[in-house]
Amino acid sequence: MSTRILPAVGDLDVARSVITLLGQLPDTDPAPPLGDSTSLLDTLARLAGESLDELPEVVLVHERIGPVPALELIREIGLRFPAVGVVLITTDASRGLFSAAMDSGARGVVGLPLSYEELGSRVQTAAQWALGVRRHLGSGGDVLSGPGGTVVSVSGAKGGVGATTAAVQLALAARASGHTVALVDMDLQSGDVGSFLDVQFRRSVVDLAAVRDISPRVLQDALFVHETGIALLLAPAEGERGEEVADRSVRQILSALRSRFDVVVVDCGTQLGSANAAAVEMADTAVLVTTPDVVAVRAAKRVVRLWGRLQIRKAEETVAVVNRHTRGAEIQPPLVQKITGTRVAATAVPAAFKELQGVLDAGRMQDLDAKSTVKQALWALAGELGLVRAQDGAPQGRGRRSAGFGARRRGQRSLEAGSTPSGTPRKSLGGG
Repeated sequence: MSTRILPAVGDLDVARSVITLLGQLPDTDPAPPLGDSTSLLDTLARLAGESLDELPEVVLVHERIGPVPALELIREIGLRFPAVGVVLITTDASRGLFSAAMDSGARGVVGLPLSYEELGSRVQTAAQWALGVRRHLGSGGDVLSGPGGTVVSVSGAKGGVGATTAAVQLALAARASGHTVALVDMDLQSGDVGSFLDVQFRRSVVDLAAVRDISPRVLQDALFVHETGIALLLAPAEGERGEEVADRSVRQILSALRSRFDVVVVDCGTQLGSANAAAVEMADTAVLVTTPDVVAVRAAKRVVRLWGRLQIRKAEETVAVVNRHTRGAEIQPPLVQKITGTRVAATAVPAAFKELQGVLDAGRMQDLDAKSTVKQALWALAGELGLVRAQDGAPQGRGRRSAGFGARRRGQRSLEAGSTPSGTPRKSLGGG
């Protein structure tokens, strides 16, 4: 049987050298090289979703891969796809790097310039290790296989647009559907997930930040199992401690959660730091919540542009959700989509704060009435995002975009031009 090899190389010259040598190795089936970490993880997730047998036995990771650094990428592959052997390609053949690569989960290190013998030896060793793990999995072992659970990040275009409400309700909807769910508060300076769900717990995400390898026991100790069955990983009570959570820690934490839960919802808040930027980048689905007003939509546009400049998330890969929507508003979801370049969710959340006021004051978002139009819309959104089965979601007729959303063309054109339909000058959405 041929050994399937998937190279991920961030340098064209190295990629050509790798492909040339791999083509000379006996009994190998090399795939075309991938140029970045995002493509690599997406490809592995797709193959694992089909079958464990579809995964390549060996992945080659070049030291200059990006945007996720090579060692962090190797660690994430090990957590998400343990039946794959990873080999690092590097110009630094020092003992320190070798140890760091092994600690991250690599099965071998190959130095540059490449040699036929060394590459062949490392590939063979990694492939044998991968086949051994797959035999163990085939015998009913307890090791995770496949891409693991779905990670959804929820960010706010600005403060007060309802991102935490959306994150909590998405998690509740997924849990009600029968999934195992973790809800992470990555709004590290001012997270309110605990207040929304009436929880006081001394452990937080900071307790995992300094842990090098997160075991199931360590993870369980940091989680609070809520009465709804959702596992909560809270933000620190002291906001200044949020600086202790680095992007590397977030990748490790989310990978560990993904391997143990069907759905992981991450409340990223509104401020972009390295920690929640890593969460947005790792997410299978990135949700950006905005309200239908000039200030919020312009803020959403700035967020999307910032994500793009930092290579965190492309605009077209972001799902914008319009909260507090009314049919009479000048700003309708199609205009939000046009201004931000995102994909706007078909489900718009109605403006019905009175429905929320009681549960917010009580700190018990889980008690929101099933008849609430806000809850129905957010649970329908969960269905739209694939977090619940269609038959488990809320009725689709309420909280969704109506045929009237395509109307009010004159108002939309005026808004884009910087004036109201009556001709009164106003702030343009197109700026910023």
